[in-house]
Amino acid sequence: MIKSKYVSRTHASNSWPEIPRPAAAFDAGRQQYRGGALLEELERRDIAGADRVVGLIDADVYAPGLNFIFGQAMKPGRFAVVALPRLRARPERVLKVTVHELGHSFGFAHCSDTNCVMRFANAVGDLDRQGFRYCALERRPR
Repeated sequence: MIKSKYVSRTHASNSWPEIPRPAAAFDAGRQQYRGGALLEELERRDIAGADRVVGLIDADVYAPGLNFIFGQAMKPGRFAVVALPRLRARPERVLKVTVHELGHSFGFAHCSDTNCVMRFANAVGDLDRQGFRYCALERRPR
């Protein structure tokens, strides 16, 4: 199941129903879900009035050219997905990846600042070393 979260300027809610995992997103050879297909499913099931929608999936996810991803977002856009299996040992990892993917949804790119939450993370150790916040470069007016 994909658990979607409704996020607005004032609150987040986890009261939305679970969304069945889309069979078309599953790659049987890899035993993983394609992140882009999960985003398409969230978009198809859009939540009216939500500024952003973050789907949490308890399954391994990948993107073309990568063995796995922690999350993916439409950049810019309203939809993001976070894959929990590699993150669950430390709940702060889930928060960092969610904040990172929301940054992409607002159009932020990856950052070279080692403390910035927008730094690309290819391993859980990378996540553990980065901060929870956007750096000054990401916070500047656009």
